[in-house]
Amino acid sequence: MRFMMLMYPGPQAETEQSPVPEGPEGQKLLHDMMAFNQRMVDAGVMLGGEGLKPTRQGARVKYAGGGKTIVVDGPFTETKEVLGGYWIIDVPSLADAVAWARQAPCPAGEFVEIRPVWMPEDFGAEAAAIEHAQMAQMEAQKRD
Repeated sequence: MRFMMLMYPGPQAETEQSPVPEGPEGQKLLHDMMAFNQRMVDAGVMLGGEGLKPTRQGARVKYAGGGKTIVVDGPFTETKEVLGGYWIIDVPSLADAVAWARQAPCPAGEFVEIRPVWMPEDFGAEAAAIEHAQMAQMEAQKRD
């Protein structure tokens, strides 16, 4: 099963500074996070992952109905928790995903939310065939 592990790093995620705190503690955190990622790669469970920049550098597109949209530029001050990054992993169960998340070197106060990912087959055979073709096209585009 595929799971997305969503990391919520706390208010420092909204600063313009590097996601790595300064000094030896920050360097240790970076080293520990890279080692965690490598363990997942070595175990063959990590499919992807990225860190996200502050919301002030982003935008939200809200759907108002009738084909109309509203674009709201960041920062999103009403947001209590800010998504700071994610991992996509493929493991047999939620319990396995939790076991990996428990190993993440996150400082006190941070948390990781784990959610299963809908797979193409969950939407029926026709939708799955279309999505598989799209995935193959994206892979081919990477090679070009």
